[in-house]
Amino acid sequence: MNILSTKPTFRNVGLGMVWLLTASLMLTTLSVGIASAADKKIPRLAGKPDFSGIWQTTSAADYDLEPHSNRPDAPPSAGIVEGKFIPYLPKALEQKQKNFAARATNDPALKGYTLGVPRGIYYPEPFQIFQRKQDLTLVHQFGHSVRTIHTDGTDHPKDPYDWWLGDSRAHWEGDTLVVDVKHFNDKTWFDRAGNFHSDALHVVEKWAFLDANTIEYKATIEDPNVFSKPWDISVILHRHREKDFQLIEDYRFTLDYDQHYPPKPGAK
Repeated sequence: MNILSTKPTFRNVGLGMVWLLTASLMLTTLSVGIASAADKKIPRLAGKPDFSGIWQTTSAADYDLEPHSNRPDAPPSAGIVEGKFIPYLPKALEQKQKNFAARATNDPALKGYTLGVPRGIYYPEPFQIFQRKQDLTLVHQFGHSVRTIHTDGTDHPKDPYDWWLGDSRAHWEGDTLVVDVKHFNDKTWFDRAGNFHSDALHVVEKWAFLDANTIEYKATIEDPNVFSKPWDISVILHRHREKDFQLIEDYRFTLDYDQHYPPKPGAK
């Protein structure tokens, strides 16, 4: 009587390995295909990612970049600082604590001032990007601030002024836009909690698509007058896709004058 053995032969094992390798190759090919398809959906201009559109974060970073529990003027948050806490120099930390204590009146944003970089990116209002080959123009709803990021290979001015938004010069590293920003004044805060900087601030931003409607924004912040070392933040930006969505001018510093304009008939 013939008895069929269930013991696998070398031939059976070989066929099994061939099948596994074939399946693995098919899955790898499929994954590459999906990645390529996703990549093709990213909007492009002259071969580079096109960030044109209206963007906004859902992050609560503007309340406080660092982790914090709930308080009367802010919801709780894990923060957006890599490493959790900002590496202040001792004297600068004292000033930050004074800013925090007076945040209800001293935050420059309360006066409607330009928010600066990077605060304008994660402030809870939309901003719009217009992109050309040689530059990107960012228009912020808050204060209607306008920032230009130059991508034409030019360098920072050699004898600059100090600007609210600094001077932005960028280059591409693959599909990531890397922006070098310097020549700031010291009049802006990073958030409502009083985190601040001096006019020695230097920011390096990295903008990259996660998909066609989502940007990962990262920034490295350096200021030897205030911080003991550079530190990093990261937030996600979402594209507004609502019908007829647009920026609405938010000139808060004009509110005190609204009662006078336009002039009323008979007013002296």
